[in-house]
Amino acid sequence: METAQLVCDRCRTPLESGDVRCSICGHVAPHQAVEQRKTTVQILRCTGCGAAIAYDPRRQAPVCSFCSSEVEIETVEDPMEQSSGYLPFTVTPEQSHAALRSWLGSLGWFRPSDLLSASRVHELRPLWWVAWVFDADSKISWAADSNANAGRSSWAPHCGQTDVQFRQILASASRGLSLEEVHAISPGLDLRDVRDAPEGADDATLEQFDVPRSEARRQVSEALRAMAVQHVQQHNIPGTRFRKVKVSIVVQALVTRRLSFPAYVLAYRYKNNLYRVVVCGQDQRLLIGKAPYSAFKIALTVAAVILVCLLVLAVITSL
Repeated sequence: METAQLVCDRCRTPLESGDVRCSICGHVAPHQAVEQRKTTVQILRCTGCGAAIAYDPRRQAPVCSFCSSEVEIETVEDPMEQSSGYLPFTVTPEQSHAALRSWLGSLGWFRPSDLLSASRVHELRPLWWVAWVFDADSKISWAADSNANAGRSSWAPHCGQTDVQFRQILASASRGLSLEEVHAISPGLDLRDVRDAPEGADDATLEQFDVPRSEARRQVSEALRAMAVQHVQQHNIPGTRFRKVKVSIVVQALVTRRLSFPAYVLAYRYKNNLYRVVVCGQDQRLLIGKAPYSAFKIALTVAAVILVCLLVLAVITSL
């Protein structure tokens, strides 16, 4: 029989084991929520990017699946954050290879002419990276200057309040993937299909949450505030220009899930240099990576532009 989820009596935010007070409004938690369970786990800590990887001596290699740096064993007591679900891989390794080849062939004229033919896949690693997904009801109070109703002045003050429901907002907790990489591949994720265990990729690396609960809530709160500012700028401030935007947000019923998301990290080699590409594990069309530029083509383009400018100048002076 499942135990009912404890919620804050004041703001209805779910409480977790070990909470003394509500993380949103500070109201004292019921006695049942304060009980804590002490655990100890081992993780593999990357010495390069700092990613925390689930330790499994049967499967893990002594290098990081994110950046290929060395990893070392680290023992962590009382890990406060753990994945509660996994999105399955729906993209195969073969499809991720094909996506990489297609991407290399579409990068444009400033890349080396032989980039596609001379590049070789060096390594492909499936992995699950981690993030928080949260829902929240919020009341946003805002103030700003804008050019609406400014009269003879350039700016006029405006303020207001708005109720906003945030749903399925993703805040990355990954150290192995950059925010740019997360933003590029996360639109292809199906948050409706969450499994209890990893599925779809053999021997995939499992990234771990490795921040205490208080730090996790701070990062989620910062993400909420950033979303509130963006919402006010897009929907509430009148006029076409604004400045000095101030936002205050009161949150109710914040529900946070800790999930793991599928991705492929591919390393390809071009002329003895390695480059990295990240492919979404549920939509191979969404990928992001690095690729070399052709110094010769860039120099040729610059020379052509200079030559054209000189010709135009010569024509003008001759008139």
